[in-house]
Amino acid sequence: MGMTSEVFKAYDIRGTVPDQIDATMCRAIGGAMARFTKAPRLLVARDMRESGLALSRAFAEGARAEGTAVTDLGMTSTDCLYFASGKLDAPGAMFTASHNPAAYNGVKLCLAGARPIGRDTGLREIEALTNELLSTPPSPARPLAPLDHRDMLSDFAEHVRSFVDVASLRPLHVVADTANGMGGLVVPRVLEGLGFDLDILFGQLDGTFPNHPADPIQEENLRDLKAAVLAKHADVGLAFDGDADRCFLVDERAEPVSGSLTTALVAVSMLEKHPGATILYNCICSHVVPEVIAEHGGTGVRTRVGHSFIKQVMAETGAVFGGEHSGHYYYRDNYNADSGIITALLVLELMSRSNRPLSELLQPFRRYADSGEINTEVPDPAAAVEAVAAIEAARGSEIDRLDGLTVDHGDWWYNVRPSNTEPLLRLNVEARDEQSCAQHVREVLELVHAAAG
Repeated sequence: MGMTSEVFKAYDIRGTVPDQIDATMCRAIGGAMARFTKAPRLLVARDMRESGLALSRAFAEGARAEGTAVTDLGMTSTDCLYFASGKLDAPGAMFTASHNPAAYNGVKLCLAGARPIGRDTGLREIEALTNELLSTPPSPARPLAPLDHRDMLSDFAEHVRSFVDVASLRPLHVVADTANGMGGLVVPRVLEGLGFDLDILFGQLDGTFPNHPADPIQEENLRDLKAAVLAKHADVGLAFDGDADRCFLVDERAEPVSGSLTTALVAVSMLEKHPGATILYNCICSHVVPEVIAEHGGTGVRTRVGHSFIKQVMAETGAVFGGEHSGHYYYRDNYNADSGIITALLVLELMSRSNRPLSELLQPFRRYADSGEINTEVPDPAAAVEAVAAIEAARGSEIDRLDGLTVDHGDWWYNVRPSNTEPLLRLNVEARDEQSCAQHVREVLELVHAAAG
């Protein structure tokens, strides 16, 4: 599918504007989405990127040309779009490139009820339909289906607040770095009137990202937030990505909190509210996550990485919550969709009720050392994984193939898997302490380089 193969990824559509993705392609994607879903109405929203208005309008025109009505939600966060898809029971399209630089844009798609669309759940078919529309001469113009506009942010803010006991909240000092992304719109709307002392860093919506990249998983992008937390003697720092569906935490000592520790912390909160519930975690999460779930009476279920897999397992198991190391957190009562701001508010509720600093709340969970995600460029990532697997199998190592390759050596483990979008091998290592973790990282990287030839 040469016309679209550069931009149709495993979970979404993404590329540089206008050389990889432009209005013509987005018009075809809109028509393809209308044909694929056969829904009477589609929802469309966008983040603050400069190209978003033209691309989302083209998508809407393509859908309307197929006879499908469109409701434009304007600028909002991805988790607000998912909420609207669930609330209004309509498929949705969010124009965003998440944490990518300003030159990028793309589309995250979902079915009615915020059900996921990924490579194996519709995206392949939508790509084929997009190519068909791009290669077909335009048909005679006909009247477009209706277009209306709707603001769902107030409804979304009320929905987010429903996850906590608002009366239990206390006046914590919160610093939120929204990185000129959609968190600058959503975070104040959700947290206003709840008694927090809220400072927003880089709250102006600006898709050129003039201050730093909207990629909070990279610790260098937390520099301003960490400094502000210390300078203002804040209780917690919140870091959001560009479309505000991911949230990372910084404690009162300006120490970053991993996605695994946040997953464990929120799992405790959800099990207090839903005793004995099922909690999901992906195969990159720390071993502390299943340990904490079991210790608090829950049932842990390990999944592959990626929203389309997790949402599917949530639907199958009825899990109340699922967490990923990458900062995506999913909620059954949020149509199984992920939300950064729901996660932030649940943590603020835990801190309020315990009346303890975040570092103390997290201390029982700091049981292991991890490498974080280490990316290595190799010519053929999938072949490299198979070569590493063959070496480990010959050694008699305990391995599983749920997602890439996970090798468990008892007191340490690692996962290596191909990137879905780049010629990269992604490595995660966890061990008992920092020294042994660093040693094992060196060992596995040597193995990877040998396997890659």
